[in-house]
Amino acid sequence: MSTPEFATAENNQELAQEVSCLKALLTLMLQAMGQADAGRVIIKMEKQIAQMEDQGQADVFAGTVKQIKQAYRQ
Repeated sequence: MSTPEFATAENNQELAQEVSCLKALLTLMLQAMGQADAGRVIIKMEKQIAQMEDQGQADVFAGTVKQIKQAYRQ
């Protein structure tokens, strides 16, 4: 099985829209999974963040997960 090539936008505006799209996609996937499985995924994501050595990156990931959790609850 080959790995698909995903083109990424070069300008910040378009890249920000791509990231927003991915956040929405992940939220919809979690909603489709059901509450128990989605909860396990979120817990695993939070554990992964806690193990990150780069605090700046961990903060960005934590903020992203927080946004996804808020969207999931709506």
